[in-house]
Amino acid sequence: MDYRDMPRESLNSNIPQGRGMIKWAPFATMPEQFENVRKMQEDQVKISRPELSDDRLEEIDRTLKNALALKRQVRIEYYHDGYRFPVDLKVISVDVWSMMVVGQRTDDEEMVFISFIDILDILML
Repeated sequence: MDYRDMPRESLNSNIPQGRGMIKWAPFATMPEQFENVRKMQEDQVKISRPELSDDRLEEIDRTLKNALALKRQVRIEYYHDGYRFPVDLKVISVDVWSMMVVGQRTDDEEMVFISFIDILDILML
């Protein structure tokens, strides 16, 4: 049984508390090491840019054009700096020349510019 689930009255009060955070105090003298470890942890969860097939790219293009024509909202999942981000927006224009999707967020009405190559998935809402 986990001691955290037990009632406080049934726990042994003679158990010592330990040193707590004092034991980690010597490591706090090297803040650059903490920063390097944090960066290494962040780099481990990053993903590389997924390669999309031609069929998937055509499907994304078709969905974008339909959303623009029907003035419907879409949920776009895009890649940025090793992470996947979802955004709900109303497509305002699809600029083929600059290869960008211009949209307006549904929650705060902020303008969003997403590059075609960053789009991973699209779903019409």
